[in-house]
Amino acid sequence: GGGAPGRGSPLLERSREVEGGTGRAGGGENPRPGNLRARLTSFVGRDADIATIRGDLAAARLVTLLGPGGAGKTRLSQEAGESMAEAVPDGVWLAELAPVDAPENVPEAVLTAVGARETVLRGAGAEEMRAVTERHDDPVSRLVEHCGRRRMLLILDNCEHVVDAAARLAERLLERCPGLTVLATSREPLGVPGELLRPVEPLPEPYALRLLADRGAAARPGFDLADDPEAVAEICRRLDGLPLAIELAAARLRMLTPRQIAERLDDRFRLLTSGSRTVLPRQQTLRAVVDWSWDLLDEDERDVLRRLSVFAGGCDLAAAEAVCGPAALEALGSLVDKSLVVAAPSPGEGADGGMRYRLLETVAEYARERLDEAGARPAAERAHLTYYRELARVTDPLLRGPRQRAAIGLLELEYENIRTALRHAVAERDEDEALTLVLSLCWYWQMRDLRSEARTWSNEVMALGPDPFG
Repeated sequence: GGGAPGRGSPLLERSREVEGGTGRAGGGENPRPGNLRARLTSFVGRDADIATIRGDLAAARLVTLLGPGGAGKTRLSQEAGESMAEAVPDGVWLAELAPVDAPENVPEAVLTAVGARETVLRGAGAEEMRAVTERHDDPVSRLVEHCGRRRMLLILDNCEHVVDAAARLAERLLERCPGLTVLATSREPLGVPGELLRPVEPLPEPYALRLLADRGAAARPGFDLADDPEAVAEICRRLDGLPLAIELAAARLRMLTPRQIAERLDDRFRLLTSGSRTVLPRQQTLRAVVDWSWDLLDEDERDVLRRLSVFAGGCDLAAAEAVCGPAALEALGSLVDKSLVVAAPSPGEGADGGMRYRLLETVAEYARERLDEAGARPAAERAHLTYYRELARVTDPLLRGPRQRAAIGLLELEYENIRTALRHAVAERDEDEALTLVLSLCWYWQMRDLRSEARTWSNEVMALGPDPFG
């Protein structure tokens, strides 16, 4: 042995010490340092995520939890930090950046959070104090001095609105403080070398239901999911498994039944407004949460996000560029980074091997409102109709050739978009576009035994033409 230590996380070796029984015990006369507060509510459905984050922190010195607003990043970071407390002798420290209103104030906020002001000048004489004071006018330098010899975990919470300043500070501290590990939460990556990104996914249905049951019982004693299982499942599904949205829905159980809540989710931003009075205003309602993300976008990102709301079931890059314009490629990457667009490999046999992009239902409803406010819906829907009419038209001949299976897969993948385009053509009484779509889909409907679908749309399109008996 005796080799040079690796460049991995200092938590890795400390975790091994804890597992071997050498870690510091909690409680007693000398409680562990740190500033994490006691929790006031139960923590539901993230045990596997905590185990994963522990592994991440053992392998990397900067781990960033990414996710949309309301996904539960803050709570997860604190629970993960608490689980690591035994591995860091100098504590787990939470720096809440959400209240910080200017990037230049980030170092001071972190300095205050870790209690560094109490230790900088300890034991110094008058001349020494003057020199040290001058040297430490820079809060970053004071942080480096405070953290430099400590083995600690620093949680930088809610970095998205000051992401550049948070990234610069994290990089400087990690370079100068070898015993420091940083766990950040943000709606976009910090972009620091060595950063490990860990997406925070929405809660799967079983855990979403558990959260609704727990918070619902707190809001209305005696509440039971079994009283209306279909309604509660619909609530969790349509709220995308987002913990904050589910908690806001649970608060409405004081005055509405689950079925009444489910029926009103088309107007979710007016419905889900009963958040905690003790959190920041932008975390008290569902609209405020999404407003906060919207305010951080530039105009190209806003335009692309608005136009993406006309898609049904997601889209590929070619469709996004056709509907959203030349800014789509760059803006999509940014919107994915900012957790407003979900990107995943295209499924199905008709996929081209590229990525597919979709909006969470909550984000889609918000973007549709913004699309109407901008007066851009007619143009976006026309571009969507044109693209999918052409896709159906050129795919139809392939159903009768050697590429039949791939053509069927493509139409299945895009069927919700094609049906949306057809619905728009009928609503606009555009007989030519509607007829082209119906004729392009006839063979597909026959192959997939969708007779009622074929009959319904054929009748709709026939009704657009002149009445032969009129």
